[in-house]
Amino acid sequence: QVQLVESGGGLVQTGGSLRLSCAASGLTFSDYTMGWFRQAPGKEREFVARSWWGGGRTLYADSVKGRFSISRDNAKNTVYLQMNSVKPEDTAVYFCAAALRSRTFNNWGQGTQVTVSI
Repeated sequence: QVQLVESGGGLVQTGGSLRLSCAASGLTFSDYTMGWFRQAPGKEREFVARSWWGGGRTLYADSVKGRFSISRDNAKNTVYLQMNSVKPEDTAVYFCAAALRSRTFNNWGQGTQVTVSI
């Protein structure tokens, strides 16, 4: 079955940078659209970024556009989220997700905590 394991979370100061990684197994990685979502305390899970299968095309939430960058290494079955110029409102548990081709995300990792201090 598909397994997604996030890493790279932690505590970072406002304005700093962090890179999250998500290692995938049990799938043909290049056939999957990969995404990042986040959930802050007391809030619903929200979309952050996605990288379409086939390579190249990406999409970002307005709240992170210009600050975050999603990338993937199909040879390593890994997707990354580079977070720059972080803000306290970026504090959340970040989840990696996978969807076969362009279907709905139905595979999720366990999440990694990102905390941005003032």
